[in-house]
Amino acid sequence: MAGETRIWTPIDYEAEGKQADCLRLPYSSDLSAYGWIPIPLVCIKNGVGPTALLVAGNHGDEYEGQIALANLARTIRPDQVSGRLIILPALNFPAVAAGRRVSPIDEGNLNRLFPGDPYGSPTQMIAHYVSEVLIPMADLVVDLHSGGRSLDYVASALVRPGRTPDEHASLLGLMEAFGAPVSFVSDGTGGGGVTTLAAAAQERGALALTTELGGGATLSRQGLALAEAGLKRVLKAHGVMPQAVVEAAPRTRFMTVKGHGAFVYAHERGIFEPSAELGEEVASGQMAGRLHFPGLPTREPETLLFQSSGLVATRRFPSLTNRGDCLFKLMVDLDLGPEHAHHA
Repeated sequence: MAGETRIWTPIDYEAEGKQADCLRLPYSSDLSAYGWIPIPLVCIKNGVGPTALLVAGNHGDEYEGQIALANLARTIRPDQVSGRLIILPALNFPAVAAGRRVSPIDEGNLNRLFPGDPYGSPTQMIAHYVSEVLIPMADLVVDLHSGGRSLDYVASALVRPGRTPDEHASLLGLMEAFGAPVSFVSDGTGGGGVTTLAAAAQERGALALTTELGGGATLSRQGLALAEAGLKRVLKAHGVMPQAVVEAAPRTRFMTVKGHGAFVYAHERGIFEPSAELGEEVASGQMAGRLHFPGLPTREPETLLFQSSGLVATRRFPSLTNRGDCLFKLMVDLDLGPEHAHHA
């Protein structure tokens, strides 16, 4: 499959030193018959060692990761690296340029299209290149996300469940090193499941960490600071930047999402009035909010209730809401068990 990719780059992943250029994504349009779309790429290699693949801009309206990786790419010298850093701060570049979650070219949601298709749409081609060319080179994959336009998130890191006890323990250790206030294990309920970059990385044997650093399609200073400090801690812990000076990781709270009952959805179109704040502890049966109907001013608002108890980890950002929109997601503390007690 790797040989089938239509994406190319002048960057030599095996060359020593620091290279900055782009992936060339072929795209034929009315005004550019033989054109390509640039996807910024930086490769920093120094000797033998592990490879870390660092990604942001998987969704174009999530900004903390894009800035953190651009800052890292500018400031890191090859002599600070032991092994290789592959940095893509704007992976779905058409979506990044448009400030959208999905690509304006093909409406492709990149983090729902892995492992991709080398002969598919532009977004499918990006997913395939990452899956079949970049991930196989990587020991560690970090995919930096935020809530984008529609969601606000508590600052958090997440992993998929490990397939073996050893892999699971390594993933918990990865979140512990990153040091987000909340770290959660997610099976993809409510999101992308096996179609995400993290799922593709796990399938190919790499350790994969994802983040949620804020939301509302705006830049969180706290989320940016966490991204930069957490990345350095993870890269140091995995031997890619062994001499990095890092702050000690703050204690993280290990949590999980318990199925569809952890979510509150809108069942009609209306204006959403939330009754709980991000980070608040709520109880099953507690009022989650109300849905108002401006076209029917004499109609009583619909009262929404939480179906389970937990921490409000995600809340819808826009007030105007359609049927099927996610309004809240809750997390509960993770029972690590005695074999993982050192992570508590």
